[in-house]
Order: sequence, then structure tokens, then C-alpha cells
Amino acid sequence: MLSQVTDSNDLTFNFVMEMVEKASEASAIVIHTFDALERDILDALSSTLPNLYAIGPLQFLLDRIPKDPLKPIQYSLWKEETECLKWLNIQKPNSVIYVNFGSIEVLTPKQVVEFGWGLANSNHPFFWVIRPDLIIGTSACLSHEFMAESKKRSLISSWCPQEDVLSHPSIGGFLTHCGWNSIIESLSCGVPMLCYPFYADQPTNCRFACCEWDVGLEIDNDVKRGQVETLVRELMEKEKGKKMKIKAMKWKNLAEVATGPQGSSSINLDNLVSQVLLPKS
Repeated sequence: MLSQVTDSNDLTFNFVMEMVEKASEASAIVIHTFDALERDILDALSSTLPNLYAIGPLQFLLDRIPKDPLKPIQYSLWKEETECLKWLNIQKPNSVIYVNFGSIEVLTPKQVVEFGWGLANSNHPFFWVIRPDLIIGTSACLSHEFMAESKKRSLISSWCPQEDVLSHPSIGGFLTHCGWNSIIESLSCGVPMLCYPFYADQPTNCRFACCEWDVGLEIDNDVKRGQVETLVRELMEKEKGKKMKIKAMKWKNLAEVATGPQGSSSINLDNLVSQVLLPKS
């Protein structure tokens, strides 16, 4: 993100710089990642920020906690609709593209139309989360023609339980804005990605997904339906997509190891509790 800044008075830039300066004063810095995924970066950060704890993926660690039906642990900004899981249950394995642009990002009506027709023209089933505030200015930009063309192989919802969706066997790919939680959740579920980053850390996350971890394909900023269709087909049908799936499953396996009883994230969590959170005697 910082390399894109040309105005030193940019509010986001100054906020990040202030946080970086404050980080050295913290008792601990907790990062939602795991050692095998970002070893070089964690080593570099640890050289100047020694109290660093890589603890992730969080959902795998939460899954180790005994379930209490009266106290569900959730961190979604929107109310989750679970009806989508019934629709996913009747889809073929690895056949569905899941589309979600995050909790706060917005699209223009033109962008929505281009994404929509690209998905529809791919002829692959898709599940698209369209928040009430996703589209700038209007929510009525998808035509009756589009709805008629895609209704037999698509589902649109206002929000969903993302981890349940990504871990569903019918999901073959994830079209994402590249927010970090979405990236690490997709990796944890072994799902390759189509990447459309907006701002902040998202372009960097996109680069790592596409170029370092080999699990992503980037969509041009000036989105066109033809490219969306082509990339969906490449992900779901072509040899490139098969290789990306293998890589994604590799990262899933490493995430499971990291959060196992003797894994790096489990050990880091225990150390965080004993070294920082528990009162000193």
C-alpha cells in the first residue's frame, strides 16, 4: 500500500505510519497468519519487533474450543444468511464460483454488470453475495435478461457464513476483493482465487496470492465481462486451475499443521498467553 502513495498528507498513509511507530511500544503484536505461509516476512519483522506472535488461521484454532450452542463465536459485520448452504448441497463438487467483495467495498453499476455477465457467460454455477450497500447509487442494475439467463445456475444473497461456504465441497473458486481475512480463509479451505483488489493491503495480498503462493489469478482494474469469463473458465476448467487447486490444498494442509497441538500457531498462542496475558507473579 505504501508504495502507491504520492501524497504525504494522505490520511490512510499517516494512519499506517503512526501505527508502525506505535508498534514498537506494544507488549505484543499478534498477526493473523502462520509461520509456513510468511516465514521470510515474519523473520524480517521479528528483527525489529521481537514480541511478535503469528497466530492463525483463527478459525482452525477456534474449532479446537468445545462448542457451546449458547455462545457462538462470530466476527462478521453483517447478519449471515444460511439458506445458501441448502443450495450448495445440491451442486456438484468443485463446480461453484463463490463471489464476495467484502464487508465495506463498493462497486459501480457498470462494474456489477460486467462481473455479472462474465460469470453468467462462463456457464459455471455461481453464488454471489451482494450486500444492500454494495452498489453505488442503485441496487437495480442487473437486468431481467441477466436474471433469466443465470437463474438456473446461480444464487444471490445479501450475506453468508463465509467459512461454511468456503469449506463446502461444491466450491471450486473464490472471486474476492483480497481482504486479508478472505485470503487466509480461502487458503485454509484449499480454494483458489480470482482476485480483484481495491485498496490498502489488498493489492499486496493479491500479488502474494498470484505470484508467491500460486493460488490466484488477477482481474484487471477496468473489469470487462470477457476477461471475467476467461478467468473463470481458466480456474474451473484449465490446467492452470488444476495446478492452483493443488497449491491451495498444500496451504490448507500446512495451515492444519500450524494449528495442530504442536503446530507453530498453537505454540505461539500458548506463549502469548503465558508471556503476555497472564499476570506476572
